[in-house]
Amino acid sequence: MPSASLPRLNAFLKTAGPGLVVMLADTDVGSLITAAQSGARWGYSLLLLQILLIPILYVVQELTVRLGTATGRGHGELIRARYGPVWAWISYGGLVVAGIGAIVTEFSGIAGIGDLFGVPRLVCLGLPALLLLGLVFTGGYRRVEVVALAVGLFELVFIGLAIAARPNLGEIATSFAHIPLGDGQYRVLIAANIGAVIMPWMIFYQQSAIVDKGLGWDHARNSRIDTLVGAVISQCVMGAILIAAAATIGKAGQGTRNGLETVGDLAGAFTPALGPWLGQMVFGVGIIAAAFVALNVVALALAWGFGDVMGKPHSLEQSLREAPAFYGAFALVVAAGAVAVQLVPNLVALNIAVEVMNALLLPLALGFLILLATRALPEGKRVAGAYKWVVYVVSGVTIAFALVGVLDAVGLL
Repeated sequence: MPSASLPRLNAFLKTAGPGLVVMLADTDVGSLITAAQSGARWGYSLLLLQILLIPILYVVQELTVRLGTATGRGHGELIRARYGPVWAWISYGGLVVAGIGAIVTEFSGIAGIGDLFGVPRLVCLGLPALLLLGLVFTGGYRRVEVVALAVGLFELVFIGLAIAARPNLGEIATSFAHIPLGDGQYRVLIAANIGAVIMPWMIFYQQSAIVDKGLGWDHARNSRIDTLVGAVISQCVMGAILIAAAATIGKAGQGTRNGLETVGDLAGAFTPALGPWLGQMVFGVGIIAAAFVALNVVALALAWGFGDVMGKPHSLEQSLREAPAFYGAFALVVAAGAVAVQLVPNLVALNIAVEVMNALLLPLALGFLILLATRALPEGKRVAGAYKWVVYVVSGVTIAFALVGVLDAVGLL
């Protein structure tokens, strides 16, 4: 490697993290089940959507990079400063709705893996909750980020799972020419996949993580690269699960409509590719890694957002005594999610509904994001010119497809 490249690489490595972590959390349990359901029901035909979502995901999260590095403020704090506390609470309300659904889904996924291996539910829910609380309450931002990255990289086992399933490349290529947009059930899964990839808590998390890490405008370029790399990895994982499901039980559109609603169903579907024991182990590792990273990110997004709208101290660099509201919100979210899944064991079956709900929240989340990026920043940093129209078109088309699927889901189309 040329010596001139080393300083640039070092600068990138010091900046990288917020984008990678949020994208690893993006492939959470609900997202993975949605992708698997897509492959089981429609074969490879929704794989093209996963590819198209890479630039869309990047454009959305790049706006959070721009806002965080240019202002040094969290998302909710910026909304409160620009549009007042009422709108800040409305935005935070959307985050809470999406966050609760995500937290329940993650704990349900962990519980499902515990059930597969006969681990008591109290243990498989209580242990990750305690680990999360210990990590956040005793570590600064940097340690929390490093642990999230280390655990999240285990999600790459899903790419190996897709390879082991031996997909037919010819069927994959052919599927791109047969996209049944006229089918309402297909449009519902389009909305669910969009909602599984673009979520309100990602916006709050990445912007606050950039601020907590102390990144400024001079770090914006490397932060964008961090976000792009993360978006590619995220969609590779989503695509891998879809491919594995399509190759094992989908048979190019011959899968079932309702056969993959629990983690146990998923593990059973994928074990033929690797054998019963190895298949369950690989799948279990991937699901637990995805769930743990997502739990950390979603709970932090809710805690950071609460501090934003309340105007209270909210940083991982502050102690419990200095930021009690922040740490209290984090603990409440984690504990409530674990208790909910302990009391109501079949919540994982709601995963598609959770992702469709995320799609319904897109206009609110993207609306504030675009308003801030185009109006709340100084000249030279705000979104302007041709790129502004790219943002408008990408967001508009994404929202339109998402809302059509939502209308299909509630029976209005």
